Amino acid sequence: MKFHIHTYGCQMNVRDSEAVEAMLLAAGHEKAAGEEDAELVIVNSCTVRQKAEDKAVGKVGALCATGKLVGLMGCGVSRLGVDVFKVLPKLDFAVGPRAFWRIPRIVAEGKFPVLELGENDVPAGLDAHAERGFQAFVTAMTGCDNWCSYCIVPAVRGREWARPAAEIVAEVESLARRGVREVTLLGQSVLRYHGFPSLLRRLCEIDGLLRIRFTSAHPSGCTDELIAVYRDCPKVCRHLHLPVQSGSDRVLAAMGRRYTRAEYLAAVEKLRSFDPEFAVTTDVIVGYPGETEADFEETRSLMDEAGFDNSFVFKYSPRPGTRAAKLPDDVPTAEKERRNQVLLDDQERRGLERNTRLVGTVREVLAEGPSKRNKSRWSGRDSGNRIVVWDVAQGAALPPLGTPARVRVNEAHPQILLGEVVS
Repeated sequence: MKFHIHTYGCQMNVRDSEAVEAMLLAAGHEKAAGEEDAELVIVNSCTVRQKAEDKAVGKVGALCATGKLVGLMGCGVSRLGVDVFKVLPKLDFAVGPRAFWRIPRIVAEGKFPVLELGENDVPAGLDAHAERGFQAFVTAMTGCDNWCSYCIVPAVRGREWARPAAEIVAEVESLARRGVREVTLLGQSVLRYHGFPSLLRRLCEIDGLLRIRFTSAHPSGCTDELIAVYRDCPKVCRHLHLPVQSGSDRVLAAMGRRYTRAEYLAAVEKLRSFDPEFAVTTDVIVGYPGETEADFEETRSLMDEAGFDNSFVFKYSPRPGTRAAKLPDDVPTAEKERRNQVLLDDQERRGLERNTRLVGTVREVLAEGPSKRNKSRWSGRDSGNRIVVWDVAQGAALPPLGTPARVRVNEAHPQILLGEVVS
């Protein structure tokens, strides 16, 4: 059977979709050229914000009218539960994020409709990989125990569960033998993995592996042991995605983030203490219930003080069953939009300032392919996850994907660096 998978949401969803693809291929199915060519279409859903869930549900509704076999997987299934077939009465099957590994069996049995949530399951199939070139996602942890007031993830992805270190090491060794040069370890709060610095050191010893990334992080995980790994192990990329969400202590306490503004900034300072170029990126929520203009200005000032290399800004969206959903959503939509735009404008300025300091430096970049905007240029990322673009001489041989290149930065922009290859 020819299949196609649509994926919405985070890197964890991307990874789950890849695992399903690999398992369906192993079961004898064939990857379709696209949705139109497919007999089976699966939509992997996100429910972190209502808009994301609506997108996935709308897509499935349209697919159900085509006569194809249609499945829904992911966090949206966990949130909707048994109501999923009320919302989508023509849906063939639905599986929660801890039950994705059951999809090949469900398709083989052909008994529809079927719902499998797998709420308390230890996920299987986490080591299944499709061919994806020189980069790969590797699941280190699933679920979350933080229970921030606004966040639905613990409810839909379940309790925190960490894979054995030996299992992760074996998976990465296998990927390296297959030509993978860069892995990204995934977890909702990956620095809560017990013995994470030791795991990183073990991965650094794997032959053929050039880079190790991980996401997402919490300030409490920025320990001296982690900093020592950054110092000692060049393979561990000098970039950390460290969501802050707010710069106001009052709002942070209401969110249940379990750190103060000062503690967050201390973590950033620790990361940059040995390398001023260390890249820190973040997530921010504007318009959380009760957020005042003063709270918002505290967020702006924290972001400038932290000097983020990039920021992802989200307008607060109430999620059913969270503590924050019981509070009045009292920041008007227009004000959320304004605050969102202010932070984006701030980040453009700040990103340009950070990148301008890199002009004249030489970045080691792994070639990822032609630039999206200019096919005559080549593109890749440095250790800090910055996009670096360089010219390729006409007629020159293009470097194989994943090949290291040394690029001198000649020009800086808020989101990218432009340069030329040096020997």
